[in-house]
Amino acid sequence: MKNRVQFQQGLSMAEFMERYGTEAKCETALVEQRWPSGFVCPCCRDTRHSRFERGGKRLWQCHRCRHQVSVTAGTIFENTKLPLTKWFLAMFFMTQSKNNISALSLKRHLGVSYDTAWLLKHKLMAVMGDAEAGRALDVRVEIDDAYLGGARAGKVGRGSENKVPFVAAVETTADGRPLFVRFDPMPFTHERIDAWASKTLAPTTHALSDGLPSFSVLANSVETHEAIVVGSGKQAAQHPKFRWVNTLISNFKTALSGTYHAFRFAKYAKRYFAEYAYRFNRRFDLRTIVVSLISDCARMLPHNESAIRLAETHR
Repeated sequence: MKNRVQFQQGLSMAEFMERYGTEAKCETALVEQRWPSGFVCPCCRDTRHSRFERGGKRLWQCHRCRHQVSVTAGTIFENTKLPLTKWFLAMFFMTQSKNNISALSLKRHLGVSYDTAWLLKHKLMAVMGDAEAGRALDVRVEIDDAYLGGARAGKVGRGSENKVPFVAAVETTADGRPLFVRFDPMPFTHERIDAWASKTLAPTTHALSDGLPSFSVLANSVETHEAIVVGSGKQAAQHPKFRWVNTLISNFKTALSGTYHAFRFAKYAKRYFAEYAYRFNRRFDLRTIVVSLISDCARMLPHNESAIRLAETHR
């Protein structure tokens, strides 16, 4: 029997181009998502306004405070030199593929420089991360600790500087079907796990984890916590109570290794986690995921290049 989610039609390139193939269509779509009930002044919140064009750019002017604004101002698109058509095309490639797409592939698809493709991709991943940051898991949640990254010359194993520790959590239905996933980079300390659980897990959650001592604090935040000592190695990864969390960890690592030659794990891991989780958590309707990302972009505040390149710390 075919999996309905895996074999859904999705949004074809032809349909995408029909909806977003021109700058005017992209701008209209962005206006609809930013001001779904009509223009609202970002300064004084008044809705009375006029519209005009200057230098080929459409602007809105508030009748009350006279503030002038474009649809991209105050969003992730602010001050972009790229046409919206290229931004939207990047969103299509980043959401319609099961695996990730590299900045190098985006460079070729969009006809831009590598640096431009890298920055565009990381800005969109930052939007995805912001959208996923508040996701809470409930009902039955499988939780595991894992590491991202490989060994370098020198120190190896769990203490390697090239490895990023992270907590993976998968919400499932009562009968064990996966619904939503979170990947959160963090050290495996009681304090960090406790803070993560209080923010991420609903009080009604039944949490399942392995016997990692730091996971004992999960009981502070959830209704029930079931700690199962599974050992290590292949046997632990195949434990039936952790089927989906181990499957998604494996799928995520496979997607990375099949897409990227290398990236700076400790610096940018959080964004790559968010990209995977954003797609997975919206996989039930691939035809609307681009619309969701447009909407999230319309609400995201501007991020300049220095902020995007700023290191993230997970230790």
